[in-house]
Amino acid sequence: VLLAAAVCTKAGKAIVSRQFVEMTRTRIEGLLAAFPKLMNTGKQHTFVETESVRYVYQPMEKLYMVLITTKNSNILEDLETLRLFSRVIPEYCRALEENEISEHCFDLIFAFDEIVALGYRENVNLAQIRTFTEMDSHEEKVFRAVRETQEREAKAEMRRKAKELQQARRDAERHGKKAPGFGGFGSSGVSGGVTAMITETIIETEKPKVAPAPARPSGPSKALKLGAKGKEVDNFVDKLKSEGENIMTSVGKRSAEAAKVLAPPINMESVHMKIEEKISLTCGRDGGLQNMELHGMIMLHISDEKFARIRLHVENEDKRGVQLQTHPNVDKKLFTTESQIGLKNPEKSFPINSDVGVLKWRLQTTEESFIPLTINCWPSESGNSCDVNIEYELQEESLELNDVIITIPLPSGVGAPVIGEIDGEYRHDSRRNLLEWCLPVIDAKNKSGSLEFSIAGQPNDFFPVQVSFVSKKNYCNIQVTKVTQVDGNSPVRFSTETTFLVDKYEIL
Repeated sequence: VLLAAAVCTKAGKAIVSRQFVEMTRTRIEGLLAAFPKLMNTGKQHTFVETESVRYVYQPMEKLYMVLITTKNSNILEDLETLRLFSRVIPEYCRALEENEISEHCFDLIFAFDEIVALGYRENVNLAQIRTFTEMDSHEEKVFRAVRETQEREAKAEMRRKAKELQQARRDAERHGKKAPGFGGFGSSGVSGGVTAMITETIIETEKPKVAPAPARPSGPSKALKLGAKGKEVDNFVDKLKSEGENIMTSVGKRSAEAAKVLAPPINMESVHMKIEEKISLTCGRDGGLQNMELHGMIMLHISDEKFARIRLHVENEDKRGVQLQTHPNVDKKLFTTESQIGLKNPEKSFPINSDVGVLKWRLQTTEESFIPLTINCWPSESGNSCDVNIEYELQEESLELNDVIITIPLPSGVGAPVIGEIDGEYRHDSRRNLLEWCLPVIDAKNKSGSLEFSIAGQPNDFFPVQVSFVSKKNYCNIQVTKVTQVDGNSPVRFSTETTFLVDKYEIL
């Protein structure tokens, strides 16, 4: 029999404890306080016994997940139960810390009660625990829908009756008769007044549905107000935000403007260069690169006329077979022999105050080793749900990817995914049925990570996986190392802005 389940500190202080049999507070606190003293640090065990009870435990960073059982309970079942308890805690707590556990203590207790009843393990998994604790009921939704329909019909009937009463009152006034009254109200005059009041109130509520007539210039009017629509939109956006929706101000793919916001040049010199690369990549879910295409360009911007006659010294250390192409006005022979970008006619000047593309390159390949960031997604069916393991690995260690978002589609109408282990953070977009795995930085120090979650569905429901990121380092090692003037070959100060963007990055 399982006596209690508790989350405690290394010193044995109980943060959350749920007793499944009658136990006093002193007894449970005494058992948990004795627990750290019984452990032998030299041995790798997951349980420890006393004369009366057995402790089955699992370390979780600075805390312990402890099950207190009787000595004759089945330890294999206890270990399986402990594993489920340990998976439940990260579901409700983002960090395995004392204050986070205390904040979500009631959520954890409700979840513990779904796992164990009267000391015995229930046959449930994480997805079922989530459903039970949320108390999501199809019958309740149907009942609410029926009730709303009945309310709408009652309101429509009320408006129809009100119109009939108003019409009867008008007809009576037109023929000089008294307005018909309600039975039991006494005099017909009073009842007519009440009728008029009720009908006018109901008709008044209908007015917003009717299209308003054009406002006349005479007299003060509230019909036209500048900025009214904007306020309605703002209120709607605020409501969505309060419901937990992430409102994006612009919709669409990540563009060059996003990269400008990410890495604005600190000091833009008179000679400024933008080195921009865009990658389009399609991989198969079972491995294999279907297609990878990368386009890059160096854009030159000169803001001072005295630096218009210059040459760019390009260093190309790329070993992947990139195809380079210079602008038609650039001296190709000079670039081939000396890796310098200069105009065919040295007496001419580069355009002032405009972006000029002087060199572009292209790489197209199906070589798997060229993939900058590999994504491996393993959905496996287990009963009614599907366990999904997804991991990333940075193959190109010289890169530093920022603001990485790995988007995994989810089946609709099955609720939120149950997150197991995760490196980084996640967002669940319930409107678009997407799980967004967010990683601020992926570089050589943080080159790999994984995410585990479970949700009802089939393996095909979790594809295509899409990736987006921005980087201040380019993929192809092509850089401008020096800028010199044509006359005198003297060096010129310059600034560089490098951006590596995603055009399309899919695992099908």
